Amino acid sequence: GKMTAFLTRHFSADSLRKPERRLICESSNRGLTLQHAGRFSINWFILFNDALVHAQFSTHHIFPLVTLWVEPHFEENSNLNALKITTAEEQFILTAASPQEKTKWLRAINQAVDHSLSGAQEHVNPGLGSPMRAEPPISRTATYTFYKDPRLKEATYEGRWLSGKPHGKGVLQWPDGRMYTGDFRNGLEDGYGEYIIPNKTLKKNDHYQGHWKEGKMHGHGIYKYATGEVYEGCFQDNMRHGHGLLRSGKLTSSCPSMFIGQWAQDKKMGYGVFDDITRGEKYMGMWLDDVRHGNGVVVTQFGLYYEGAFSNNKMVGYGILLSEDDTSFEGEFSDDWILNGKGILTMQNGDYFEGSFSGEWGTGIKVAGTYFKPNLYEDDREKSRVLRLGKLAVHPDEKWKAMFDECWSQLGCECAGQGDIKKAWDNIAVCLTTSRRQHKDSPDFRSRSHTQTLESLEVIPQIVGPLTLDKYETIRRYLMKACDTPLHPLGNLLETLVAVYRMTYVGVGANRRLLQQAVNEIKSYLIRIFQLVRFLFPDLPDGDSLIPGTHTGKEDSNGGKDFADHWFPVITSCGLLLPVLLPRLYPPLFTLYALDNEREEDIYWECVLRLNKQPDLSLLSFLGVQPKFIPDTVSILGEKKEVQAITKEVCYASAIESLQQISTTFTPADKLNVIQQTFEEITQEVLTMLQEDFLWSMDDLFPVFLYVVLRARIRNLGSEVHLIEDLMDPSVQHGEQGIMFTTLKACYYQIQHEKLT
Repeated sequence: GKMTAFLTRHFSADSLRKPERRLICESSNRGLTLQHAGRFSINWFILFNDALVHAQFSTHHIFPLVTLWVEPHFEENSNLNALKITTAEEQFILTAASPQEKTKWLRAINQAVDHSLSGAQEHVNPGLGSPMRAEPPISRTATYTFYKDPRLKEATYEGRWLSGKPHGKGVLQWPDGRMYTGDFRNGLEDGYGEYIIPNKTLKKNDHYQGHWKEGKMHGHGIYKYATGEVYEGCFQDNMRHGHGLLRSGKLTSSCPSMFIGQWAQDKKMGYGVFDDITRGEKYMGMWLDDVRHGNGVVVTQFGLYYEGAFSNNKMVGYGILLSEDDTSFEGEFSDDWILNGKGILTMQNGDYFEGSFSGEWGTGIKVAGTYFKPNLYEDDREKSRVLRLGKLAVHPDEKWKAMFDECWSQLGCECAGQGDIKKAWDNIAVCLTTSRRQHKDSPDFRSRSHTQTLESLEVIPQIVGPLTLDKYETIRRYLMKACDTPLHPLGNLLETLVAVYRMTYVGVGANRRLLQQAVNEIKSYLIRIFQLVRFLFPDLPDGDSLIPGTHTGKEDSNGGKDFADHWFPVITSCGLLLPVLLPRLYPPLFTLYALDNEREEDIYWECVLRLNKQPDLSLLSFLGVQPKFIPDTVSILGEKKEVQAITKEVCYASAIESLQQISTTFTPADKLNVIQQTFEEITQEVLTMLQEDFLWSMDDLFPVFLYVVLRARIRNLGSEVHLIEDLMDPSVQHGEQGIMFTTLKACYYQIQHEKLT
């Protein structure tokens, strides 16, 4: 009677009544009980063709079979006839009355699960020896709505499962509109996924696309906020953490701006560049808790330059301010562009005030102090003050640390240079294969050349024993390829460095006063990337070092004359990495050189244009070229032509053409090769003329070379010269190429200063 009442109470509940639902077996005969249940509690299990129902005195719970797993339970000192049931949110142990009862239930549940997974509705009697699989798959596709997990309450999951947990690809939807689509692991979002979060007030969605770890945004991702802001970078524990770029506002909106730099726990922390597009200002410096704090530099679209201390988002403390016309102030500030306290104000002509200042730059400043005019008397010349910029800027090695840390951690190192090389190479292989899977459909990565690059990177270069030229070449080729794909940790680092460099020195950042900082930043990149490369190839020497002459080229057959074929490169970070790095950073860097040298290049160019009006012979003799080096005939397209008094542009034509190539090259090494090639062309032409061996003396050579430089008409020669000087490999300076370079430099200065008329 009790049982009937019990059944009636539960089955009048609509939730259990379904026309297609069939009863398979039930445990009213005490054949199956809940382990550790109280003596007087009623626990009754009913197996339907689509669910297992656990009924108690006044409640019942339905476990859908598609998300139910059953297995025999073996544990120390537990009942031998126990079964373990796993569902999406519970796990419990059932005890059967006998081994037969246990087998019956195990088969019945497994068969019912298998049928409900395959969508088979036909009723199968348990235990009648019907053919069946031993057990249904532990990995399966199913839909389930959570009811008690606090984080997932009322959310519906549709996708792959493994032993009671979402695992594999799936979609999770909450009633409030939040939705995650992507990878799951052990019940949590883990891997790559997309997440949509509705913003009720703005009636738009936040949207995240990127990597996850244990249910949280973690790794690289892109977060588009409902407000229109976009963050692209690293996350950790659902927060912006590591290197990232934040764009705020469209260019049409009220406050477009861009920040690129380091984040910690959702806030700007460490070094970063902030481009305030509305105000036309760019800040490059340190941050703390989302505000400018520490040392920094500001440049503006009106040519103002400030370097100094910031506190709580303002220019506070000691700083240097320069305006476009070279008027400068060095002293105390109390707010942005507001002078307040002791300082020195220097005019364009070198006159200066020393004293106390107060007021905003550009609107009238109160001065109490002394006025000096140093250039009035010769003895005071020493006093004229030369400002050294960059002392108060952030040291280049402190910039973009998060990006380098990220690269080290991709190689499996806790911090720079500390880790296991074998593990690092394994990590590189994993990086390449996983990113390849992720990007396999994107058009950028489908190109044949990119596929070939990736395939060739799968082979780890075997560099064992002392370094030879061939091994050096192998390393060089590997690096070229690694830096060609953003899927390789080094390539990814390089791509990010190029992005931050361009963002720093383009637009308002194209300010001539930033040139030295831009050069030092490249030098710092070289040292830090070389450290990564040396970690992967420990046989590379630490500093500058010559490769021993184990060159597998031609043997030295004709004495020492062929020495040029046997040069053994000095291994430096410059030589190995500049060819990879500089071409990518060249446009913004060269622009800074051109801005910095604008004045002197204008003087040089005016002179070049004027002198080029002269025909060859008069220009050569005007420059003081010795008659024996002035050709009477030249060969044009194989024909000999006489050089007339009015002939232009024919003498030393091949050398001129050679030198013009300097503008098409990027690295100092390539530019020096162009200069060397030019010298060789000049020598070749003179040999043809004189028909005998001769040795150059600098007095003879210089005027000829000066002629070639003038005729080559290189618009930005000053920039080329300064770039070579700043970034050339120190080992070259005192060699043959170093002397040739010095000659070119001398020509450049000669042209501007001599006012050749």
